[in-house]
Amino acid sequence: MLGIGLGVMALITVLSVMNGFEKELKERILGMAAHATIIDYSGDLQDWRTLAQQIQRHPEIIAVAPYFRAEGMLVFDKRVQGSVIRGILPAEEARVSVIAGRMASGRFADLQAGGFGIILGAEAARTLGVLTGDKITLIVPEAGITPAGLLPRLKRFTVIGTFEVGMGEFDSGLALIHLADALTLFRRDAPAGLRLKTADMLRAPAVSRDIMQAIPGRYGVIDWTQRHRNFFKALKTEKTVMAFILALIVAVAAFNIISTLVMVVSDKQADIAVLRTLGVTPGRIMGIFMIQGMVIGVVGILLGNVAGIALASHVETIVPAIERWLNTDFLDASIYYISELPSDLRWRDVIIINSVAFIFSLTATLYPAFRASRINPAEALRYE
Repeated sequence: MLGIGLGVMALITVLSVMNGFEKELKERILGMAAHATIIDYSGDLQDWRTLAQQIQRHPEIIAVAPYFRAEGMLVFDKRVQGSVIRGILPAEEARVSVIAGRMASGRFADLQAGGFGIILGAEAARTLGVLTGDKITLIVPEAGITPAGLLPRLKRFTVIGTFEVGMGEFDSGLALIHLADALTLFRRDAPAGLRLKTADMLRAPAVSRDIMQAIPGRYGVIDWTQRHRNFFKALKTEKTVMAFILALIVAVAAFNIISTLVMVVSDKQADIAVLRTLGVTPGRIMGIFMIQGMVIGVVGILLGNVAGIALASHVETIVPAIERWLNTDFLDASIYYISELPSDLRWRDVIIINSVAFIFSLTATLYPAFRASRINPAEALRYE
């Protein structure tokens, strides 16, 4: 019973923690990345305002924001950092991402057209050693013709703030400038696309298909499940493998049911023989030992459910308490971007775990019960 209970508890707890990490990563990634993105296959999005108004008529679209994306090199005091440069309109961007609420320094609203201000990820700012108010140089990988020949274009920007969202992809590799400044610097006259936020991120693929049917054919719509497919597929694969490995704990406990019932059958051969002589059929003898094995399995499953659900529901308070007691950090904030152990208990997983454990327990009773039903009363009572 304790073996099965331990296996069920481990499965419930570990899968809940992995669900928590998956949920946390989704929220952090999708807090910065758009639920869906619209691009124009023919080039820049010239009529983006009209298109944005058309898209916002969809009942599940919360906000639409234009953007421009390019790459560049940030230079400060002989330090160089490669970065993705995103041109945005601050008011619209605040509605499609969480970045306005994750400012580590400065104000998001200070990003004004013509001011050539820049907002850096906190990790990029630490790498460059810049503070709010410092001047940095943005080198654009597009050559300009000068009397000295072809030289890359560069522009001085003022750091007006830093943000920290807890994902290295953004904190170390993203810089934000005003859309008007981006178009001026990169010599474009329109944004590259539109970023969309849906009411339910899980409905983003369906909403994207609706929008595709409503807009002209030259536009493309890419939702977050396509852009980050490999990442979340890897998470799902890791979760599946972990569940399979932990299910072996339940399988080992179920094997203990086999050994326990085999010993019981050997010990009770005389009693089984007496019952057979009184008219009990082999099927009923088999049923007796199956019920005995199932009682062991069901009680173990119930114990595992109680312990697993309690642990998974309170892991976010239990782990910090253990860390304080041991005076250590299991997930050091200076190393890991997710420094707390999240948990997301899903009843669907609990039902699947219980079903698997029940099947293992039921299967484990078949051989001992069959062996008991095949005992010959005359052989068993010969020396009694």
